[in-house]
Amino acid sequence: MGFFDSEVVQEEAKKLFEDYQSLIQLGSDYGKFDREGKKIFIDQMESLMERYKIFMKRFELSEDFMAQMTVEQLKTQLGQFGMTPQQMFDQMNMTLERMKSEIEN
Repeated sequence: MGFFDSEVVQEEAKKLFEDYQSLIQLGSDYGKFDREGKKIFIDQMESLMERYKIFMKRFELSEDFMAQMTVEQLKTQLGQFGMTPQQMFDQMNMTLERMKSEIEN
């Protein structure tokens, strides 16, 4: 069975995408959130990024051709911006850390 044929993989991909879309939509009102709302939003984003990182690691560790192609496509797309997947995650984490420090002041 191929990597993408797995119901578990399909469900997690769907859930990650839906959760991401919801958070992005919610994030458009971030400036209107009170301090606690901002903390909750940041926590949810951190949780989503961790789930995404684990999901991508599954792709990297899989021997499935399509999973490997997906990893290579991501690397190519990020490479166009001069970035690696690890740098992408690092950048996201730095942004979330900056957001945290802004609400603590």
